Amino acid sequence: MRNKNNFPLFLGIAIAFGIFVGSTLNFPSESGLFSANKSEQKIKKLLQFIEQDYVDQVNTDEILDDVIADIISSLDPHSVYFPKDIYAASHENLKGNFEGIGVQFLMHNDSLVVTHVIEGGPSEAAGILAGDRILIANNDTLVNKNITSRDVVKVLKGPANTNVDLQVYRKDIDSILPIAIKRNKVPILSAEVAYMLNDSLGYLKLDRFAATSYHEVSSKLFELKEKGAKNLVFDLRQNGGGFIHVANAIIDEFLEDGKLIVFTKNNKNKKEEFFATEEGIFEKGKVYVLIDEGSASASEIFAGALQDNDKGVIIGRRSFGKGLVQQEMKLGDGSAVRLTIARYYTPTGRSIQKPYKLNDGENYAHDYQDRILSGELLSKDSIKVADSLKYTTPKGKVVYGGGGIIPDVFVPIDTTTYIENVYFSQLNSFTFEYGDAHRKEILENGFENFENNFDEDDVIVNAFLKEVRFERSVDAKKKTILKHYLRAFIARQVFDETAFYELYQKRDPMIQKVMVLESQNK
Repeated sequence: MRNKNNFPLFLGIAIAFGIFVGSTLNFPSESGLFSANKSEQKIKKLLQFIEQDYVDQVNTDEILDDVIADIISSLDPHSVYFPKDIYAASHENLKGNFEGIGVQFLMHNDSLVVTHVIEGGPSEAAGILAGDRILIANNDTLVNKNITSRDVVKVLKGPANTNVDLQVYRKDIDSILPIAIKRNKVPILSAEVAYMLNDSLGYLKLDRFAATSYHEVSSKLFELKEKGAKNLVFDLRQNGGGFIHVANAIIDEFLEDGKLIVFTKNNKNKKEEFFATEEGIFEKGKVYVLIDEGSASASEIFAGALQDNDKGVIIGRRSFGKGLVQQEMKLGDGSAVRLTIARYYTPTGRSIQKPYKLNDGENYAHDYQDRILSGELLSKDSIKVADSLKYTTPKGKVVYGGGGIIPDVFVPIDTTTYIENVYFSQLNSFTFEYGDAHRKEILENGFENFENNFDEDDVIVNAFLKEVRFERSVDAKKKTILKHYLRAFIARQVFDETAFYELYQKRDPMIQKVMVLESQNK
């Protein structure tokens, strides 16, 4: 048994040891992370004063959260504070997994309907099927018009190895089934969609650069090569970035040994360079990189590295323009700060960061509207470039810095998507109900039959137009476009995300441009 009289001695030794260890950590002495300054003392005194003597009851933790958030927001637009209640959720997508039962669902009328069962997750192992209605989970009733998706997530998600007992209604057999599931880690795929556009051209879509993305991309590249892919479409549209080291590892699979990928500079002008290493999976094939105004950060590192090394063709519209590097610091209570600590530059020396002012996040956020008003989304000639930010690649191609990656081949925004946007909520509801009612029949006939023979007599599109009460105002051209969307959305409900993209991209202007370039190359 410990001698209580020795406790102060042990405590003193522990404190001394802690100070020694802290002094050896890799923090610059100028940072003041381990020293109390006047500003820190001022904040502490103010919070103590409020806590002890303020006339009303207040939550000083919330006050501190607001103060920190205000401080961080006064810096650049990409430094962010995460309170502890949202920090864990913000990490899920980049971690590449979560803990739960492994289903995608929607609330339809008053029921929780499983739309997809995640491959390799606990629900697949337990026998849950798409179309199942989850009525009860651990005595919590999930049939209620007032239940939100957030409420459902709280019930179904939970730590690995914990149990959840479900009561599931299966429409096909008109029965309620008891199904017990043990929660576990469930993958969140960032490279879910990969397929062959033709006999020699593969397609791979990457949604974000998550912790698991390198292994996902490598696996998909090998699969596509086994199917005959000589060239590749690498789709980074609406990819907002992620981990830079993951981006570098993926880029390494496309660039030859020794090629510069990216370099960074911090506030002391210290330069750190990252180079490609040994032979990569797709060094020899041609690569078409698709980008748009939503492609940011690590996506721009990827596009910039290939463009500056004269590898492949960048297709689309000017990317977002985020060239700042963040480092995360946990604050000890479950909250964290991601602080901008450096800028990154493409191999030719371009900074991709678009202009910003400190404490001016509102104007920065209006950039997309500015692009619409300037006409940039419709015409490459409307993209403003500065001759002072002109750079040249090893093969003599002129590229520009100052805000985003400007593509080699410009493709304007597809104005016909306004039809999808107008009907989006109705499309989702209608295609869910149609897929739910005809899932068994469609699956039995197979994807190829569905693709080739969808709605030849216009029964489905006319039923949709009647439901939304627009049948008199839709001409033949709009009806053809609507039928295209209906086919793709139903494929997503019945088959999977890859089936959706295979059909949706039949009218994709960027994919069509790639096909033209491929035919010219041949």
